[in-house]
Amino acid sequence: QVQLVESGGGLVQPGGSLRLSCAASGNLFSLYAMGWYRQAPGKQRELVAAIFSGGVTNYADSVKGRFTISRDNADNVVYLQMNSLKPEDTAVYYCNYRPLVQATDYWGQGTQVTVSS
Repeated sequence: QVQLVESGGGLVQPGGSLRLSCAASGNLFSLYAMGWYRQAPGKQRELVAAIFSGGVTNYADSVKGRFTISRDNADNVVYLQMNSLKPEDTAVYYCNYRPLVQATDYWGQGTQVTVSS
């Protein structure tokens, strides 16, 4: 089992910044993808950004140039730095951990991000 603990959500004005953190623990794998998804009310959950164990990153087109995913390998923590936030970024953000050798997804509990003036 893998446990994910998220932090860093909140309320921010348009144009502001937030940083989300996700700490992974448990039976971790050497080959994995770890990232962030979000789900707005009435919409499907969508990928925001992901980072693979080899360091490759992937971003949704809607956040390219504004969001940056990074990680601290020593502490098994992934960060999502969100800049120039827009009201349409408002959603519950979920951390995801996916071992590349298993068809299993692990999810965090979700953290609310609200962008509003």
